[in-house]
Amino acid sequence: MPNVTRKIGLSLGADLCWPICFEEIVQRLDLAIPFEGDRVGVEVERLTIEPFDLEQPCRYDVVLDRLTHWYNTSREWIKKAVILDGLYVLNNPWTVQSMEKQTSYCAMMRLGLPVPKTWMVPPKEYPPHADLATTLERYAKLFDLGSIGERLGFPLFMKPYDGGAWRGVSCIEDADQLRKAYEESGTNVMHLQRAVEDFDLFVRSIGIGPQVNSVRYNPTAPLHERYEVAFNFLSVDELSLLRDMTLTINSFFGWDFNSCETLRKDGVFHPIDFANACPDSQVTSLHFHFPWLIGAKVRWSIFCAVTGKKMRQNVDWTPYYAIAEQELPYRERLRAYAAIADERMETERFRAFCAEHLAHLDEVMVEFFGTDTAKNAVRKKVEALFPKHEIEKFTEHFWGLIQFWRKTESDRLSKAG
Repeated sequence: MPNVTRKIGLSLGADLCWPICFEEIVQRLDLAIPFEGDRVGVEVERLTIEPFDLEQPCRYDVVLDRLTHWYNTSREWIKKAVILDGLYVLNNPWTVQSMEKQTSYCAMMRLGLPVPKTWMVPPKEYPPHADLATTLERYAKLFDLGSIGERLGFPLFMKPYDGGAWRGVSCIEDADQLRKAYEESGTNVMHLQRAVEDFDLFVRSIGIGPQVNSVRYNPTAPLHERYEVAFNFLSVDELSLLRDMTLTINSFFGWDFNSCETLRKDGVFHPIDFANACPDSQVTSLHFHFPWLIGAKVRWSIFCAVTGKKMRQNVDWTPYYAIAEQELPYRERLRAYAAIADERMETERFRAFCAEHLAHLDEVMVEFFGTDTAKNAVRKKVEALFPKHEIEKFTEHFWGLIQFWRKTESDRLSKAG
């Protein structure tokens, strides 16, 4: 049986902690997977930024991308490799480039998801342009911002129609605050979105391939405390609904890796922010949930690399629209959307692959996250973000939460075994 090697490339920006853990775990797996007459191993390599010939062959089977949402050279190299070499990339660079919050809101409203009422308003200021003055003089209509706020109802949120990381988000309580926030918004094109008042739960669901982890979230807490360590806060039916919602969004836009924020009010989960195709992956935010993220990335990228999974280069929304046009109850419709996602992501094949070839991953993860290498990865990220006098304190804090994850995971594995 010939030995072959599949290569996973990491396209990185400021990432420190998770690439170290990802590389080490793949190495510790020591894979030799029998597949279609070959014995397949997997190697991980970090991509570099350099000039490239458009006809230059790509040596990677899968690239896990954390850079091209803002760095054009890497984005264009990935596009070239997808078109000419059949590269599978997480995430689709075309949809990451073009599908901002505005598109995601409109699309999910079309599918019937309960997105809060949302308006878009023109920017307060404009970058210089030769035709700007003439265009605005001819076509820009004066509008009363306060009356739009009244029609939406206060409180509401003002936020950019694109981007992420809570950039430029304001909670607006009345017309005066709305006008002040708009005056300070500069050239940003802004959404005004009705607040979901009196919600009883905020959940952030992280989706990687067909894997979804729904985490209780507190947006008012400091960044390192927003992802809470909580158990059994969702029913089985609610977990299923959030998985279906997350996979519907991800498969609709061709995203392997995304997160979906929802607010629960009166038993209904309202999606409020779900165009997060490069979500937070740092141990300083995820802490207890960080190992799950690493394991999910490892599983999905190895599955795609070893099986030669073909990337859907173009989005196809027609099957979703066909379901949306049927008079189905909301939950039944969402299940039908998720069935398209499971088919596109080859969920059954993925689960069978993991059961056969990656059954030892959980034990490898538990062992690795007790090592000095893992703790040093945590420390590197803490050193990059925290002042010197807090480095030791927060390194131990995040490391302690990871050790708590190891205990809960070990207990789970013992019960399962």
